[in-house]
Amino acid sequence: MKKTAFSLPLFLTILGFAGSAAAADCVISYHRVACAGQEATSYAKCDGKAMCDKDSPAATQEACVEAAKKACANDRTDITKTKMIGATFKGAALVGGFNHAGAADPKGTNFCAGDRPDFNKCK
Repeated sequence: MKKTAFSLPLFLTILGFAGSAAAADCVISYHRVACAGQEATSYAKCDGKAMCDKDSPAATQEACVEAAKKACANDRTDITKTKMIGATFKGAALVGGFNHAGAADPKGTNFCAGDRPDFNKCK
């Protein structure tokens, strides 16, 4: 009977490469603020949480930036008050141009301006 050599360090290295290959290059981070009483509906897209990360199929940094900008759109104005959208490409945070409150900030990682016409429309 022939014995097969098993190398735990080699196995872990291969497993690490497989895990990183499966990870998306572009990850969009969502943080929603719900209108009063609309938390369950507003947060449903993040499995009931106000914040979550979702992989994006964007293959380039520029495409990832565009995906993050598009994610700011709020077509449920009576459900979601505002959003903060961040993005990473290959693990590095991308600059969105706004701070966490939506004010212009050249180094800010939020892609959504706080004064968007589709924000702050709760009834």
